[in-house]
Amino acid sequence: MKDIIAGRLMLAAALFSSALVFIVAFVLFLRSEPILEVKSLGELLLGSTWLPSRGEFGFYPFILGTVYVTALAMVFAIPLSILSAAYLAEYANVRLKSMILPLIDLLAGIPPVVFGVFGVLAIVPLVAAIAPLFRNSGIPLLSGGSYSTGYSLLAGGIVLAIMVFPIIISISYEVFKAVPFEVREASLSLGATRWQTIKHAVIRAALPGIAAAVILGFSRAIGETMAVLMVVGNVAKIPSSIFESAYPLPALIANNYGEMMSIPLYDSALLLAALILMLIILFSTLGARLILIRIERRMHG
Repeated sequence: MKDIIAGRLMLAAALFSSALVFIVAFVLFLRSEPILEVKSLGELLLGSTWLPSRGEFGFYPFILGTVYVTALAMVFAIPLSILSAAYLAEYANVRLKSMILPLIDLLAGIPPVVFGVFGVLAIVPLVAAIAPLFRNSGIPLLSGGSYSTGYSLLAGGIVLAIMVFPIIISISYEVFKAVPFEVREASLSLGATRWQTIKHAVIRAALPGIAAAVILGFSRAIGETMAVLMVVGNVAKIPSSIFESAYPLPALIANNYGEMMSIPLYDSALLLAALILMLIILFSTLGARLILIRIERRMHG
């Protein structure tokens, strides 16, 4: 009898946790409805003008800002994190691992605002210093903009990448450790070097787990608010260079919700921004899960 009650309680808890996604989305939709009644979704998503006092709510610069800063963070984080995890799992001795792994765990527990302060004190001045070097380089996304204060997409991407490192490293490390030793032995016995074994056998066997780690890191990066809004500049325009300022959706919501609510439709617009952000995360996670399933089927098929 106790087992039945415990099982039903756990089932109810699991169902409630799953239903929370739909409840949150439904509430956000209800609160966003006033602006959707007077403006089309296409006009809101593709509009590039954000002037609430004139009733203009274009989300396009904010959506692009979110996508750009997250993509930059993943470009920095994925290769460095996977190489770090591979080194720790395959090359590092026990003493080195006992020193580095706790530090990576500690990095995961640092509050986002601390990363934001670090970004303002260290990353933003660094970006401001290197931006002039690329001013006339002619390289797309690097040469745009004649002056950079350092508060930019690049600063946001670097800070986000630092925040994502521990997630991808920790999970990838455990995945590498879980690869059967026979896989390495078989590869080495065929004459492959240690690096060739890691590259062609270990990483291939660990690919689904690495993909899962990247998905979790991506979900963390795209929804991050505090650290990003402190370093990205918060200017509602479409950036043409990584040295220019941007304004991601989480920063828009955090900076403005609770203020200027006397402006008609303003709160509905911000809650629609929250709904858009949630749907971006939901669909990107679903897409990543589908890719993960295809990788697993290809490896086991």
